[in-house]
Amino acid sequence: MIRALAASAALLALTAAAAPAVAQDWRALAAQDLAAAREELKANHPAAVVPGPGDAFRAWVDAGHDLIAAELGRVRGARDYYYVLQGYAGGFRDNNIRLNPSYEPLPAWFAAGTPNFATAWRDGGYVVSWVKPGVRGLPPLGARVVSCDDTPVEQLAQSRLDRWEGNLQLESERVRTAPYLLWDRDNSFSPGLPRQCRFQVGRGQRNFVLTTAFTSEEDRRAAWSASVFTPATPLSVETVDGRSWIRVHTLEPNADWRGFYATVEAQRAALQGPAGLVIDLRGASGLDAEAARRGYGLANRLWTVDFTAPRQPEAGSIVYRATPGNRDWYARALARMEADPLFVSESMPVIEQTRAIVAAFDAAIAAGQASFTLPGRPAVTDSGAANPVQGRVVVLIDGGCTGGCLDVLDLLTNLPNVTLAGAPTGADSIFIEATDLRLPSNYGDLSYGHKAWATRERGHNVPYTPQATYSGNPADEAAVRAWVSSLFAG
Repeated sequence: MIRALAASAALLALTAAAAPAVAQDWRALAAQDLAAAREELKANHPAAVVPGPGDAFRAWVDAGHDLIAAELGRVRGARDYYYVLQGYAGGFRDNNIRLNPSYEPLPAWFAAGTPNFATAWRDGGYVVSWVKPGVRGLPPLGARVVSCDDTPVEQLAQSRLDRWEGNLQLESERVRTAPYLLWDRDNSFSPGLPRQCRFQVGRGQRNFVLTTAFTSEEDRRAAWSASVFTPATPLSVETVDGRSWIRVHTLEPNADWRGFYATVEAQRAALQGPAGLVIDLRGASGLDAEAARRGYGLANRLWTVDFTAPRQPEAGSIVYRATPGNRDWYARALARMEADPLFVSESMPVIEQTRAIVAAFDAAIAAGQASFTLPGRPAVTDSGAANPVQGRVVVLIDGGCTGGCLDVLDLLTNLPNVTLAGAPTGADSIFIEATDLRLPSNYGDLSYGHKAWATRERGHNVPYTPQATYSGNPADEAAVRAWVSSLFAG
């Protein structure tokens, strides 16, 4: 592998942050945590007892461990420890199974070296999206990668990116990982960087020699921003081309939700008006349990609870794997609820429901059952409330809409006059409600869904596909705005 002349300062900082583990320990730590993750998942993950959606889990849980364990001799330090976790988690094809270092992560645009340009996933291929100013001999903007060292670009992407950086079975992950195609990400498990690549340039093809070198963080960040949509403002309400544009580029708890909701309430009459409305959910990832609730808070303020509640997707049947580990998760949650006087006074139905789940675990385990099924939240009766939103609503999405954002779309797509526009979202599995564990080394965390929403209307690992697809540059905000405005004119 062609390596950069020196590791970046960020990588050195990562290794230092992971002290006191010394370099030669990372291989043993990776082996220990890889084995622990496998045993936890085999012992408690519900995919083991759910046919169909659980097939990929059962095929990978042992085979994936053994495949990566056989290559642990490649581990050189903290960065390879990271890729051991990523490579194993990625093979499950389940975005709700996550293995991540517990120490501070590197930024998305990290690279130990680059060829002074970046690629993006556009129109089904890898195209040059950024070139370093003043450097000669680089492919031009818009050039499409054909092959590298006589290896077709798709084969190269599969070997360098799939599982290690993302799930290339998903369009959204193609977009997110595209800048890394020809970057040195300091992954000892991926093939070496190519020496030259062939590009489609206009009507012809040209070869370009790749020279990998250290690139400043400023350049890498610029390259990333030119390749993948990167929102600048988490939450806002603006007026664009005469209509309201609500930006919800995050569902994380640290955003100013109180101020945002207050703005929505103050402008509610205009937002509900006949001119139409844009709800921009690009990049709105949210992985904590309350992420969807924050998105629902916006919907309820626009459409009212009486109108949205009966249009929420039914919970249907929930499958629980009957293991002591899963039972203990609910028992601990119940103990916390019962020890909180405020929770007892305000949320007794939740406590009663959790008590019933613990009792069902006890009965199933005593009977030797592998699993049991309970009904989910019942559907809400439609009160006949009128739709207060008069105009057309365009919901703008992209591959950054993941986690709780998908739950919000489950509701919004059931509302009238709503059009999904943009690019395909991310996907998540039917295995939900996270168990979070620290791995034995203390340098990694495992998260997985411990129950199965067996009858969910949205399929297992199925993204939302827009009804109106944007094929332009997602980093060109002016072009995106013009395109969205054209949807209202049509």
